[in-house]
Parts: sequence; C-alpha cells; structure tokens
Amino acid sequence: MTLRSPSQPPAPHRVVALLQPPQATFPLACAAEVFGDLGPEVPARYTFDACTEHPGPLRTQTGCDLVVTGGLAALERADTVLVPGWPQGQDAGAAVSPAVVDAVRSAHRRGARIVSLCSGAFVLAAAGLLDGRRAATHWARAAELASRYPRVQVDPAVLYVDHGDVATSAGAAAGVDLCLHLVSRDHGAAYALRIARHMVMPPHREGCQLQYAELPTAGPVTDSLAPLLDWLSERLDQPISVADMALRSQVSPRTLTRRFTEQLGISPGRWLLDRRIAATRALLEETDLPVETIARKVGLSSAVNLRRRFHEALRTTPAAYRRTFRVHQAG
Repeated sequence: MTLRSPSQPPAPHRVVALLQPPQATFPLACAAEVFGDLGPEVPARYTFDACTEHPGPLRTQTGCDLVVTGGLAALERADTVLVPGWPQGQDAGAAVSPAVVDAVRSAHRRGARIVSLCSGAFVLAAAGLLDGRRAATHWARAAELASRYPRVQVDPAVLYVDHGDVATSAGAAAGVDLCLHLVSRDHGAAYALRIARHMVMPPHREGCQLQYAELPTAGPVTDSLAPLLDWLSERLDQPISVADMALRSQVSPRTLTRRFTEQLGISPGRWLLDRRIAATRALLEETDLPVETIARKVGLSSAVNLRRRFHEALRTTPAAYRRTFRVHQAG
C-alpha cells in the first residue's frame, strides 16, 4: 500500500450520481455543476461520475439518451452517493429495485454519505435510511412519500434537511442549495462561495427556508424582499434592527416580519444573523484577522458575542473552525 506524504494533497471526494430512466436532467445538471470540473479558476476537490442499474443508453425526460457505462458497483467506491431525482408516475415510489436498495444500503453501511435531490428521496426511503427522520422532497410529491413510507417525517415546506450521513432536498433549485451546503460543510464557506460565483448564483439558502413563497393575492411587486436583502448584505458591519429594516422597506415591523415568514420561513433577525455567521466563516477561512476584528466587520460587536453566536450556530469555536478549514485550504 502506498502512503500519502503529509505534503501530498488529499484525494478528491468521489461523488457518484445514481440514475434511473427516464432521468430528470435538471437535478442531474445541478449536481454536476457543483461537483463537476469547474475549470482552472476553482481547485478541484471532487470528482463526479454517474452509474445506473443497467449500464448503456439511458433515457431522459428531455427525449435524448445518456450513455452511462457504470453499474451499481460504482457505488462501492463513492464517498457520496447522490440520487438526482427518481421517475414520476403512479408506481414511481415503488419502482426502486432490490438491487438498488441493497447497493444504497451497502454504501451507507461502509460510511458513504447518501444524498437525494427532489424525488430521489423515494430511493432513500425505500432503503430505510429515512425511517424516524425528517426528510424533504418536492412539495408536490410530499404527500405520496409520506403515504408510501409512514415512518418518514416528511417536511413539505423546507428546502433541505441534512442529517450528516443522509441529506434530502426539495425540487428544482433547492438541489443546488443542498449541494452548496454540503460543499460548505466539506471545505468551508469560502470555497462554496467560489463555486456559487462560478455558477453566477448567490450563496446557498439555508435549509429551513421555504420551498416557495406565498405570493400576495394583491399588492405591488415591491412586496419582494430582494431589494432589502441586497441592502442588508452590503451593510453587515452596521447595527441594524428590525425597525431599521421596516423603515427601509417603508412598512411596519409587523408587516416586514410577516413577509419574511411568508417568503423565507424565518424571521428578519434570524436571516441577518445567518448572513453574519456566513461572513464570519469566510473571514476565518481566508484571513488571519483576530476574532475581535472579524466581530466588528460582520456586525457582531465583540469577540465574546461572536464566539457565543458562532457556537450556537455551528457547535464549534471560531478558533477550532479556522484550524479545520485552514488545513482544508492548504490541501
């Protein structure tokens, strides 16, 4: 066996997508964009491959075929097994073959992370990996998943749920949010932000946010929170209250809080704190600034307050986080 020297970079994290015809191409493309080859401007820390139960031409929902050469044995070498959707239809939830169930269970037993995007949660549920756990899927299939697998605690509202060994996401772009969240967990917020910028996307949304906004039945388009969120993101170093946000939006604090709940599923204060913590993580990863200085830059006022908030959010200290992700950056 060849031992890796301390100076040698770690092997890339192997992500293998498990496909099934007719394969939905959008969730597959989302995963490939995050974990695939992003070119020389973003260091490669993942490899991305695909497999299927029956290798060969694989029908997609777009009307063209993909040629998938890898079989289920590819899951034996995966660090993350990713299921980017599963075919829809009356019997779709039951169409998870025993071979697929066995391969997914085996990968999970040996320590691989199992991730589903959108309706891929049906595969994880069939394998028993979601029993007694919260799980996300596309809101339109949440009732079906809960009916077929009553031991799964289906949450039809959230964007994604991450248990560490198993993670599930809602439909469409929520899959990108989950993938960027996993990158952030693996390699830090700064690296995830580099990928998001490469994709010309904003940083990922938190999993507790809603799958979809409750659109107002009446009223102007200016009900959108987007202008306020942009304004807040540029002023993280400043003390900003809910009253300040409401004044900026020209609504009452109560109306503003209701809009945050309807459109994001969280309070204004929680959203702002999440952004401050994300900025803290990036500064810890990319700079040598003292914690006191970082606290001022992200609007958390003092090192004591930053450490308390950081520990509440991530269950670790800023110093321990910096040590961990400086090692990753060096690798």
